[in-house]
Amino acid sequence: MILLAPPSIANAQYPGAEPLDWPCEQRLIPVLAWGSLWDGPSPDALEQQWWEDEEVGAVVRYATARETPRDAAIARVRRFAESVASGQQSVDQNPEQRLTLLFAGLFERIDRERSRVIAIIRSAARAQVARLDRMSMMIDRLEALNASETASEDAIERLQEALYWERQTFRMRQQALPAFCEKPYLLEESLSRMVRDIRSQM
Repeated sequence: MILLAPPSIANAQYPGAEPLDWPCEQRLIPVLAWGSLWDGPSPDALEQQWWEDEEVGAVVRYATARETPRDAAIARVRRFAESVASGQQSVDQNPEQRLTLLFAGLFERIDRERSRVIAIIRSAARAQVARLDRMSMMIDRLEALNASETASEDAIERLQEALYWERQTFRMRQQALPAFCEKPYLLEESLSRMVRDIRSQM
């Protein structure tokens, strides 16, 4: 389970570590640099956008759609790269340029999705910290009510029930975080596999 420590504790344990709203074991890389994945022609030098090539655009959109299975996405990119390299495509255009367009589209869309997932993770982490603060205040209030001679049983029971559900929600959200933490890495890994298949045809 990933534990969220109060800022003072986190700073004491991990000086110079990741941001306090990053709860994952994986290192936080907010934005990918295309040069870390691609050693082919520069996408910045392309004279057209990836979506202006209808066939490239269709492959990119299919391969980066959230509902597309990972293996199916990688296989679709591989088949298209092979068909471009072998001259099977009807478009009269430099194969290297088309494959660079393909990379540019995949990189743009996957990096955007990766950034979206990272934002969700960080928002969830901040919500968990806020929930811990609420539970702490509820516990203090419950102790005060239990110590009071005038507090009603109904008020104590209501607060106990509210605290119970806060704890349940915290546990469920905490259990879901590791799966979310894997997503940015899996997206990057999928992109890397696609890049290898594209470059093998250039």
